[in-house]
Amino acid sequence: MTSHPRIRTSSHAALVFALALTAAAAHADTRAPAPPRAVAARPALGVEELNNIAVFKAASPSVVNITALSVGRDFFSMNVQQVPRGTGTGFVWDDKGHVVTNFHVIQEANAARVTLADQSSHEAQLVGVFPDRDLAVLKIDASKAKLPPIPVGTSRDLQVGQKVYAIGNPFGLDQTLTTGIVSALNREIESVTRRLIRGAVQTDAAINPGNSGGPLLDSAGRLIGVNTAIYSPSGASAGIGFAIPVDEVNRIVPRLIRDGRMVRPALGVTAGPPQMGPALNLPKGVPLVRVAPGGPAQRAGLQPFARGERGGIAAGDVITAVNDEPVADLDDMLTALERFQPGDKVTLSVWRAGKGRKQVVTLAESDD
Repeated sequence: MTSHPRIRTSSHAALVFALALTAAAAHADTRAPAPPRAVAARPALGVEELNNIAVFKAASPSVVNITALSVGRDFFSMNVQQVPRGTGTGFVWDDKGHVVTNFHVIQEANAARVTLADQSSHEAQLVGVFPDRDLAVLKIDASKAKLPPIPVGTSRDLQVGQKVYAIGNPFGLDQTLTTGIVSALNREIESVTRRLIRGAVQTDAAINPGNSGGPLLDSAGRLIGVNTAIYSPSGASAGIGFAIPVDEVNRIVPRLIRDGRMVRPALGVTAGPPQMGPALNLPKGVPLVRVAPGGPAQRAGLQPFARGERGGIAAGDVITAVNDEPVADLDDMLTALERFQPGDKVTLSVWRAGKGRKQVVTLAESDD
């Protein structure tokens, strides 16, 4: 009989405890919520932060989003429509509506749409491309008030360690800023045509898919490069990005705007294969296997290597330098010549049968 009182006592205590909890809850509902914690005072922004903000505010109106389009046909209605192929970044070059981006951003598209910083969208016309340097110029019809040109700097005086900023539209996101430093200079990267882009700027500023074609800026907000490549197996930023140096951009873009293409200066020669030099024990340079009749090289007296009547090789010319700049192969020579225009005179260093000489040549316009 002693266990029953204990059971009744335990039940009674539980009931009292439950009623107390209910009363406390009802009382709590009538009380005001606890006030938020006081906000700690924040010190003034640092000089570096203020500069980051200033660079972004000044440059972002010049940065655009580019949507590459292709014409597709709806399977059910058979209506022709434009289908997005991908997105990239570009920037306003001048107030006439010229926009610069990477060639690979619009490479497989047959139309493009440019979205400005104010979110207005404009159909773009292709002005010109230079795949060897992964550059393209588009043009849109918009008011000058919407087209603030990006300030152009130089890349020849860049130094490893100086601060850089990248603005772009990674993964389709609008107007992002990443910062970093110049990690290295005079890098070589491969273009879509397998030609080397020399003098590339290496940076650790995050450059993700969608940043392609966007500006790389210095701490004064000036353009110093066009972001073009990510060195990463996955395609995402891995701390190594590359940009086409602005001195190259400033040399090529005006010519694309003027001519609609990169008009190459030409010598009128055909270079021998890479193995020809070692096989014939020739110096580093460009051995000639053909000289175009009536071309600049022939008028200057250059001669190609040829096979003689008895099967032997008749000595020809090897171009070893352009304006005293050594050229180790055809790509070196083409890069050196691209700094000039048709009609310019250049001095070639030429080797033939163990003897060197200088030869002045007037460049012609290439047919390609």
